[in-house]
Amino acid sequence: MNQRESRKCQNCRQEFWIEPEDFTFYERINVPPPTWCPECRMIRRMSFRNERTLYRRECNLCKKNIIAMYDSTAPFSVFCYECWWSDKWGAETFEQDYDWNRPFLEQFRELLLKVPKIALVHYPPNTDVNYANFVAKDRNVYLAYSVVECENVFYSYSVDKSKESFDCLYLKGSEFCFENTDSENNYNCSYLFRSRDCINSSFLFDCANCQNCFMSSNLRNKQFVFRGQQLNKNSYEAKLQEVIAGSYESYEEYRTEFKNLMRSSLHKFANLVKTTNCTGDNIANSKNVRGSFGVYNAENVKYSIRALREVKDTYDLYGGLGELLYEGTVTGWGSFKLSVFTYASASHDASYIDWCQNCSYLLGCAGLRNKQYCILNKQYSKEEYEALVPKVIEHMNAMPYVDMQGRVYRYGEFFPPDLSPFAYNETIAQEYFSLTKDQAFVRGCRWRDPDGRDYHITKTFYELPDHVKDAADSIVNEVIGCAHEGKCNEQCTTAFKIIPQELAFYRKMNLPLPRLCPNCRHYERLAQRNPLKLWHRTCMCDYKVRENGGTHQHHPTGPCPNEFETSYVPDRLEVVYCEPCYNAEVV
Repeated sequence: MNQRESRKCQNCRQEFWIEPEDFTFYERINVPPPTWCPECRMIRRMSFRNERTLYRRECNLCKKNIIAMYDSTAPFSVFCYECWWSDKWGAETFEQDYDWNRPFLEQFRELLLKVPKIALVHYPPNTDVNYANFVAKDRNVYLAYSVVECENVFYSYSVDKSKESFDCLYLKGSEFCFENTDSENNYNCSYLFRSRDCINSSFLFDCANCQNCFMSSNLRNKQFVFRGQQLNKNSYEAKLQEVIAGSYESYEEYRTEFKNLMRSSLHKFANLVKTTNCTGDNIANSKNVRGSFGVYNAENVKYSIRALREVKDTYDLYGGLGELLYEGTVTGWGSFKLSVFTYASASHDASYIDWCQNCSYLLGCAGLRNKQYCILNKQYSKEEYEALVPKVIEHMNAMPYVDMQGRVYRYGEFFPPDLSPFAYNETIAQEYFSLTKDQAFVRGCRWRDPDGRDYHITKTFYELPDHVKDAADSIVNEVIGCAHEGKCNEQCTTAFKIIPQELAFYRKMNLPLPRLCPNCRHYERLAQRNPLKLWHRTCMCDYKVRENGGTHQHHPTGPCPNEFETSYVPDRLEVVYCEPCYNAEVV
C-alpha cells in the first residue's frame, strides 16, 4: 500500500500531501498523482468557469442578437442555444489528425478555437432564462447563476428548488426569501445566514425551526424571539411594530447590528448536517467527503465544490454530479469515469474533453454529441482507438506542454490557465481568489478591461427614496448609479435598473430599494462567507469565553481538548466551538 507522501506544488511551490487513499483513487482512474496543490488546482478549474459575466453579441450561425458568456471578440464561433443543439453543424467536421511532432495540448488548443461554443449553459427544460447562466429546469430566472429547479429567482447564486426569491446565496428549498445565505427550507424570511426551516423571520444567524423571530442567533425551535428575548405573541408583535421596515437608513442600522450579533454568537466549526467522516463546510447528507464545500447527498468525494447530488468516488470537481470524476468543471446527469474536462453530460470513459454530450471513449475532443472512439474529434474504430490511446498518453508524457511560466503538463494534469476561453476577472476564480491585472498576467491568465458604458445615469443612488412606499412606479424606467461607482474590484456595472418584478417584491416584503448594482451586492454576500480553505484549530470553549448553560460531558472543567478542520480563519474574532461543545450550548 502506498505511504503518505509530501510533494511540492509546481505552481505556488508550497508543500502538500498525497494520502494513501488518494493514491488508490488515482490508480483506479488511471491518472498520475497531481503536481499542483489542492488550492491551486481549485483556482485553475475556477478560471475555466465564467458564470456571471454576460455580453450582448451575435450568434455566429443564425445572426440573432443573443446573451452570451463570451464577448464579440472571442477567437471562436459562439452559437445560441437553438443553433448549437441543431443539426445545422457537427463538431466531427473539425477533426484533426494527431501530430506526433507537437505537444498534445497545443493541438487541443487548435481544436478548441475551431469548434463553436454554446452561448450559455442551459440544461432543459427552461423558460424565460435568457439572462441567466448555469441553469437547469428553471422558469423565470433573471441575473441569477447556478440555479436548479427554481421559479422566479433573481440576482442570486447557487439556488436549488426555490421560488420567489431575490439576492440569495446558497439557498435550497425556500420561498419568498431575500438575502438568505447558506440557508434552506425557509419561507418569507429576509437577512438569514446559516439558518433553516424558518418562517416569517428576519436577521437570524444559525437558527433552525423558528417562526416569527427577529435579530437573534443560535435559536432552536423558537417563536416570538425579539433581539434574543423570548416574548409572547402580543408582546412580539408590539415590538415588531417598532422596526422601521422598508426604510433604507433603518435597514443599514439593522445590518450593522446583525453583523455585530453574528460576530458575538457561537459558531460551530463547520456547517455539517447529517454527515459522517466529512471535513469542509456546508455539507449535508453525505459520507466521506473531505476538503469540500457546498456538497450534499455525496459519498467518497474530495476537494470538490458545488457537488449537487449523487456524486460518488470523485476528486477535484466544481459543479455537477456523477461518479468517478476527476479534475473537471460542470457535469450533467449520467456522467461516469471522466478525467480532465470542462462541461460534459451523459458521458463516460473520456479524458480531456470540452462540451461533449452522450459520448464515450474520447480523448481530446470538443463539442461532440453521441460519439465514441474519437481522438481530436476524429473517428476511429474501437481497435484503432484502443491501440492509439496508450501511444498518445506516452507522447503526452514524453513531449509535455510547457507554459510561459515553465509549468509542465503531462497526462492527467488539468488544462493550463492559458487555454481558458475567459479572462481571469470574468470567472469565479476572481470572486474567491481576487487578483489584480498584473498578478493575473504573472500567473499566465488573461485579463479583460471593462467595456465603455453607453448609458446615461438618470438617478443617483442618493436620490432614491429612503422608504419603499415612496418609490413611484416610474422608478423602473430609471438608470440608477451604483454607490460603488466602479471604484471597487467587484465587477461593478456602475449602474443598474430595478425591474417591475423586483419592485413588486420589495413592496410585498416591505424592503428598501438597493443602492448597489447586482454584482456589488453579490460580492457583499460573498464577503460574509468563510473562505474556501481549511485551518487546523482547537475548540475555543474554556469556560471563560461565555457563560455556559450546561455541563460539557467530554470536558467538565478546563479548556476543551477537541481539534478540528475549519474554514474560520484563526485570527478572526468569532468564538468557534467543536460539535459537542456547540450542541451543549445551542441544541
